[in-house]
Amino acid sequence: MTGSSLYRKVAEDIKAAIAAGTYPANTKLPSESELAERYSVSRGTIRQAFAALRADGVIASRRGARRVVIGGPRVQSFGELLSFSRWARAIGEVPGGRVVTLERRLATEAEADRLALPAGFHVWSLVRVRLLSGRPVMVERAAYPDQVGTLVAEMDLSVDSITERLEAFGVVFTDAEHVIDAVPASAEDARLLGVRAGVPLLRERRFTTDRSGQPVEWSDDRYVGSLTAFSIRNSVAVNALSRTSAAPS
Repeated sequence: MTGSSLYRKVAEDIKAAIAAGTYPANTKLPSESELAERYSVSRGTIRQAFAALRADGVIASRRGARRVVIGGPRVQSFGELLSFSRWARAIGEVPGGRVVTLERRLATEAEADRLALPAGFHVWSLVRVRLLSGRPVMVERAAYPDQVGTLVAEMDLSVDSITERLEAFGVVFTDAEHVIDAVPASAEDARLLGVRAGVPLLRERRFTTDRSGQPVEWSDDRYVGSLTAFSIRNSVAVNALSRTSAAPS
């Protein structure tokens, strides 16, 4: 296991322990030396894991003090391209889904544009409520090109990760563009998520391509803001984050 994957494994294990209640909110984590001994790694690896957890909003720290667990929403990082299911498992939750609709229909103008489809082509349209350990946290509205959607239609979407199942068919989600903003919950959003209409939701519009650059998914995902948060880690070496002014939907 490489040094990079080792600290990530430690960070994911600590996240799972926090989610399981081993380290409750507002309590201190064990010291660097204690964790280094527990995981049989160097203190430098533990410091890297702490840095990743801090960037993800999971812990807080002050110079010379032990790291403290932060309570609040589950944090989803966009530093790596992870599916909802992989993210849920990484934080110690059980991913699930409830399909509202799945249908093959003509692509809208916006879908055809994002998926690079000629006019008159079909897409598979999915509306699904995503669950963390049985709690509704997100409404997923995704469109897939016909050849990808045909595979999606064969899945058990109450438990299956679309990303993971498609990988088995050789369709790999390689690159994604994320646009994140806030929108008021529509009447349908409110009904599906069990919130009041008009409350702010975190919206992630995601455009995903495969290894060849071919569009494979265009999605509008809306998260309950009190239950989830987003984090993005960037550096001067890789400019992974851009900011734009709000534009009409």
